Amino acid sequence: MADSKSILLGFVIGGAVSAAATLLSTPSSGKEIRGQVNARRDDLMDTFKKLKQEGFQLKEQITQTSKEGATMIKDLSADMKTSIESWKNTIEPHQKNIQTYLAQIEDSLKELEEKTQKQKSNQA
Repeated sequence: MADSKSILLGFVIGGAVSAAATLLSTPSSGKEIRGQVNARRDDLMDTFKKLKQEGFQLKEQITQTSKEGATMIKDLSADMKTSIESWKNTIEPHQKNIQTYLAQIEDSLKELEEKTQKQKSNQA
C-alpha cells in the first residue's frame, strides 16, 4: 500500500514540476498553456486510472493463484500420504521376510565361524 502511495505522490509531484516548467519556459499564450496543462492532466489521470485498474487485476490474479496453489498443495499432500501408505503396506511383508533371511544368514555365519574355529583348534 505504501508503494502505491509513493507512486501516486511521484505522479502528482512530477505533474506539478512539469506544469511549472512548461509555464516558465513556453512562449505560448495563457490560453494555449491552459489547454496543454489540461491535456497533460487528462493524460496523467488516464494513466493513473489504468495503473489502478491493472493493480486491482494483478491483486485478483495473485489471490486466485494463491487459492489454486493452496488447493493443489492439499491435493498433492493427500496423494503423497496415500502413496506412502500404499508403499508401506506393500513393503511391510517383504521387510519381515528380509529380516527373517538376515537372521538365518547370521545364524549360518555363526555356525560357520564356530566350525572354522573348531577345525583350527583340532589342527593345532
